[in-house]
Amino acid sequence: MELFKIGFLSVSITDFIDIAIVSFIFYRLYLVMRGTIAAQIFVGLLLIIAFSFVAQAMHLQVMSWILRTLTDIWVIAFIVLFQPELRRLLVLIGRNPVIQFFLKINVEDSIEGVVGAVTELSKKKHGALIVFVRATGLRTFVETGTRLEALVSRSLLLSIFNPKSPLHDGAVIIKDRMIEAARVTLNLSAITSWDGHNLGTRHRAALGISEQADVVVVVVSEETGTISIVENGAMTRNLTPALLKKELRDRLNVEAERSLTSVWKLVKNTA
Repeated sequence: MELFKIGFLSVSITDFIDIAIVSFIFYRLYLVMRGTIAAQIFVGLLLIIAFSFVAQAMHLQVMSWILRTLTDIWVIAFIVLFQPELRRLLVLIGRNPVIQFFLKINVEDSIEGVVGAVTELSKKKHGALIVFVRATGLRTFVETGTRLEALVSRSLLLSIFNPKSPLHDGAVIIKDRMIEAARVTLNLSAITSWDGHNLGTRHRAALGISEQADVVVVVVSEETGTISIVENGAMTRNLTPALLKKELRDRLNVEAERSLTSVWKLVKNTA
């Protein structure tokens, strides 16, 4: 349905909807990249696109040809330049509550084992770094460590993070009820302090992986025995074992998983 014309351009309701959607996408991309060098590149890219439209409208043939040549490769350049930001955007989409509702995770037993192990590790001031995989896999990181594929248990985690164990230096990655790997190497975050406290390697690694993937990370400080939980680039420190258990259950959607299981059992029984 045509609303009005601007010269040779015909404007309809569909055009307004199209512009609104594209504007929203660009705005969300800018929010993800705000404060980074990529944001400046993104603004420059938008200016080039805008200038391309102006050049076509003014029939600047040579300039239109140059800009059209650039747009032929802009998709590949966009992916290369904004790979970290695009990954963060996809992770944020994966964290959407609607998508999380359909994720099947079974970590109740894992939480019990982790909380039991972390409680003892905290008392002994043995450092630990435990990563719960939620939506996205961490195969690239798993391959840097030692594969275990073992059921989560308190005794196994205590053995892994014993300072005399060859596996204690690194992260443990847990998916559902399985320890996928130990002694995993994670990328460090650029953040070096939190709430006035200097961060060690474990805490920076926890922040780093939480910035890149949909995970929940538990950290035990080797210096103080403090228990922390990290998610989406944010850290909560000084947790008690009881509070840690509650946080893990809330963040890993244990109750939602139980509800889905109950509904499925009810359907099977009435079928």
